[in-house]
Amino acid sequence: MDFDSFFRQATGLETGPYPFQQRFATAPSLPHLVRIPTGLGKTAAVVLGWLWRRRYASEEIRRQTPRRLVYCLPMRVLVEQTRNAVAGWLHNLSLQNELGVHILMGGEEAEDWDIYPERDAILVGTQDMLLSRVLNRGYGMSRFRWPVHFGLLNNGALWVFDEVQLMDVAVATSAQLDGFRRKLGMFEITESIWMSATLDPQWLKTIDFQPSWLGQPLELTHEEKQQSPIARRYDAKKSLQKASSHMGQPEQLAQEIAQAHQAGTLTLAIVNTVERAQAVYEELVALQKKKGGILASDARLVLVHSRFRPHDRQQAMQHLLADPPEAGTIGVTTQVVEAGVDVSAKTLFSELAPWSSLVQRFGRCNRRGEFSGNDAGTVIWIDLPGDADQQKQEKLALPYTLPALKEARKKLNQCQDVSPRSLDSLAVPLHLEVDQVIRLRDFVDLFDTTADLSGNDIDVSRFIRSGEELDVYVFWRDIPAEVFVPDVSQSYAAAPQREELCPVPYRQFRDFAQRHRQDVWRWDTLEERWAAVTTEHIYPGQVFLVRAAAGGYQPGIGWDGKSKRKVAPISSPLALPEAYDQDQPSSAAQWQTLEEHTRTVLDELDRILNELNLAPSLRKILRLAAAWHDVGKAHPVFQQALPDNPPSGSKIWAKAAGNWKRYERKHFRHELASALAVLQRPHASLDDVQDQELSLIAYLVAAHHGKVRLSIRSMPGEAAPPAQSGQPSEQLYARGIWDGDQLPQVVLPGDVSFGPITLSLEPMKLGHGANGEPSWAARMLALRDSQCWGPIRLAYLEALLRAADMRASRVGT
Repeated sequence: MDFDSFFRQATGLETGPYPFQQRFATAPSLPHLVRIPTGLGKTAAVVLGWLWRRRYASEEIRRQTPRRLVYCLPMRVLVEQTRNAVAGWLHNLSLQNELGVHILMGGEEAEDWDIYPERDAILVGTQDMLLSRVLNRGYGMSRFRWPVHFGLLNNGALWVFDEVQLMDVAVATSAQLDGFRRKLGMFEITESIWMSATLDPQWLKTIDFQPSWLGQPLELTHEEKQQSPIARRYDAKKSLQKASSHMGQPEQLAQEIAQAHQAGTLTLAIVNTVERAQAVYEELVALQKKKGGILASDARLVLVHSRFRPHDRQQAMQHLLADPPEAGTIGVTTQVVEAGVDVSAKTLFSELAPWSSLVQRFGRCNRRGEFSGNDAGTVIWIDLPGDADQQKQEKLALPYTLPALKEARKKLNQCQDVSPRSLDSLAVPLHLEVDQVIRLRDFVDLFDTTADLSGNDIDVSRFIRSGEELDVYVFWRDIPAEVFVPDVSQSYAAAPQREELCPVPYRQFRDFAQRHRQDVWRWDTLEERWAAVTTEHIYPGQVFLVRAAAGGYQPGIGWDGKSKRKVAPISSPLALPEAYDQDQPSSAAQWQTLEEHTRTVLDELDRILNELNLAPSLRKILRLAAAWHDVGKAHPVFQQALPDNPPSGSKIWAKAAGNWKRYERKHFRHELASALAVLQRPHASLDDVQDQELSLIAYLVAAHHGKVRLSIRSMPGEAAPPAQSGQPSEQLYARGIWDGDQLPQVVLPGDVSFGPITLSLEPMKLGHGANGEPSWAARMLALRDSQCWGPIRLAYLEALLRAADMRASRVGT
């Protein structure tokens, strides 16, 4: 199918694609920069262009086009809108059952895109959710699945950063990540595209990335700007006025908005902080309640910002995007509508903001050129109070800097009209405040997902967002007042679902938690319980359980830390968050022997590898890792934890149906036993494997649940082996494995049989052991720092094996 026909079928537009959309899809190589005015269809250009290249272009272009499209947005409110648009296009193309569109928003995800690494997929999320995952610290998800997403998002992915002018430090991070991949290597091509109507290539200049690598941007030609319907949008008139009210004056601003509003139209007011948006909205509600006032009682009032639970946020967006009623709609929003929201206001109010942000906001007024002549759109900008001192002005300027606002004011004073054509002649200064730039050493260190002894992780938030926009994720449950330690057997202790989570600025949540010390908890993966929270435990990206009676949220207002009203919880199924000692995949609907399960894993791995272009040597390594990954389940501790009444005999079981017992050794990990067995080369199938390849196989085996990776150490609360002759035992122990433990005879597919063998924890010591073999840490660091392997390639292989194992674990369920 040619792209013109493909685009028409997908969108239902008889006019077909714009020329720039056609150029994106059919060019020999993808552009790295897309600089197109707002409202002309950049999202359609990229998504449908990528899809056409993957499905209908030449074989060479298909191979050059990554299999995963990762669409990164600055604001949450855009995520569902983008997903819905893409889902509609796929439905029109009859591809909805072949290609998944997945939202990465935190919480328990029902869509396991990551267990099908060989398939095409479209992933949509915010910079918080996506960049935290590509940095191996995924926000709002199980820590044990971090490496899988790290591997798949750094291999075989086309990253699209939309509206980069809103991404602050994430712009530098995205450029650095591109540079790291070039240096460290990858198994599947991964590229980046940056998009904005105000894009400056110099924004991407960092230590490890040069703008000269970007090539020419995709932008409108002079001829395109003259052609209808582009010209209609490009010339859409928007007169510019200055408001009489000032920033920080919600009552006066609400009065001015109500007076300027025209019946039957949309009036949009964009302010720079959630608190001011809430204040203006509440003043408008008060005005509407006054009988005979200036605001009609049946005018629709909508508040939109980023601090809502998903359902409330979606409902607010639906009301904003719906056709206005007879009395019209007034929407009060933050900068969440700057990017990608397809809304067109007759009257637009905007607080003073950096120029690049203002340009995006202007695009929400008379967006389609539907208002013209004397009835054109109107933009009214709101200045800082002139009589305020420097300190107050700097506070009102947040989250921006005062110099950036003053520079934008100079530009506004030069304008009478802010149509795209009028703005073309103005230079666009962007103050990209980058305090923290991730370095290659930082990135490599993040490959290790082991928490420190206090249970804390490296905080990557400084590389994702700056200022007050760093979030934690909060959900509310009905917990009785007399309960101070949530009972994990109760439904209120279940893992949060995506629709429950509300993003909250972490500094505001610290204040809230300080006032409600007995009403806030976080999940302790080692102790398998909801633990009380102190302020030092609160840092961006974490998830917290809050007692509903403590308040903090109102459906129409969103997060409100001062609210004492009880929050209505959203019902959730009973399933605890994942804990370190859990082996959920080992629980199945039917019993499977170790040999049966291993054969199924090998079959699933072959299905994956048949769709990938990996070298035969890599296929061999992966198949050996798959063959040996679960031999540690032969360990007596694992077998004794099986449900009672196995089907028959003294077989070694890998999967079982029924009620599992707790491991008799705390923090037992069967995969460590498997990896230690591999290092002993107990079978001829491992004899011809080179030493570094053996280290790689052992790593993949150990890491296949994400719980044993670069280091081996005993865990907090882990019991030492019993004392001998009244003296403390010097026997090594880690993750429930004791030095000298035995594995019985094991049979694997292909008539592979070995054992019994005695496990040695000599590798957990630093340096070389008594046998001259390198330690576990030395082996793993050599792999991580190797030019042949490295963190990106290692994580990709890890993701492939884990995908095969997870798929095999679902057989019969």
